Amino acid sequence: MTADSKKVFIPLPEPGDIVWCYFPQMPEKLGPKPRPALVIKVAEEDKAVMVVYGTSQKINRIFPSEFILRTGDSGFRLSGLAHDTKFDMGTKLKLPYTSEWFELAPIKSGQPTTSPVMGTLHPVYLPALKKADRQVKKVA
Repeated sequence: MTADSKKVFIPLPEPGDIVWCYFPQMPEKLGPKPRPALVIKVAEEDKAVMVVYGTSQKINRIFPSEFILRTGDSGFRLSGLAHDTKFDMGTKLKLPYTSEWFELAPIKSGQPTTSPVMGTLHPVYLPALKKADRQVKKVA
């Protein structure tokens, strides 16, 4: 995609939103497929967001820097996710909120989406998020 064809998504998401993101596996290199990412900070002046890596893989092993959203949790439905998903507070990046790094969220209930926002993090998960983030800060 050329620099001229990058679309800035408007409106910007809010902290706590879960977005569909080409989270890079290496710096400056797009990930091979979109995956969920949790927005933890928004820089309106840059049209950029700080996101935390999410995956539905290897959810049977949760490291101290990670927390998980399970389909059976009371707050899961608000997330917009389809599967148990863990987020790693130790893997976060600031990315431009453009079509280069983000994609429209998957279709929900047969309705096309107009934004990368899939859903939002229910407040029930905040203690787990804060605990995982404290673990990252201990190591740093």
